[in-house]
Amino acid sequence: MIRAERTALVLLAAGRSRRFGDADKLTIPYLGRPLGLHVVVALEAVPFCSRIGVVADTALDLANCGYTIVTNDDPAAGLGRSLRLGVEAAAQFDPDAILIALADMPRVTATQIYRLLDDADGDAAIVASSDGVVPRPPVLFGRAHFATLLAAQGDMGARDLVRRGRHIVVPPAELIDIDTPEDLAKLAHG
Repeated sequence: MIRAERTALVLLAAGRSRRFGDADKLTIPYLGRPLGLHVVVALEAVPFCSRIGVVADTALDLANCGYTIVTNDDPAAGLGRSLRLGVEAAAQFDPDAILIALADMPRVTATQIYRLLDDADGDAAIVASSDGVVPRPPVLFGRAHFATLLAAQGDMGARDLVRRGRHIVVPPAELIDIDTPEDLAKLAHG
């Protein structure tokens, strides 16, 4: 087990959202609040040692929610760049682990995060969420993997590393990732 107090949260909110169109996807209202704040609210009681928000071209106000903001000035460089920027910022807090979450996953729960933390077995831990088939964020990386995360490039980020880790099966509804207006409409009316 790795304690939340020894874990840094890195919330990735710097994607280009090309499939969503011209709108600022993370600020689109969903159930009374901006889409990107659902995961923020869900995790606000988890006592992380730090909260880092990696952003680009969004009006989502993570700073007002207690996040240290890191701006990705080149989101076209892919997910790997956002991941590196977030890990660099989080490492300054000397955490035992870093939890990577995505701002466009509005159904993530604190219970899901505590399951990842409970299953983590030290510095070499990699524990990802899964629908039982495919591992995906949120994912927790122990300290032994920080150097590898800092070398992540392109849109694949740390995908190979995640595949080699442990996978905690959670209800698929908690892993919904909003990529298109149709995804959001389906979630809102489904």
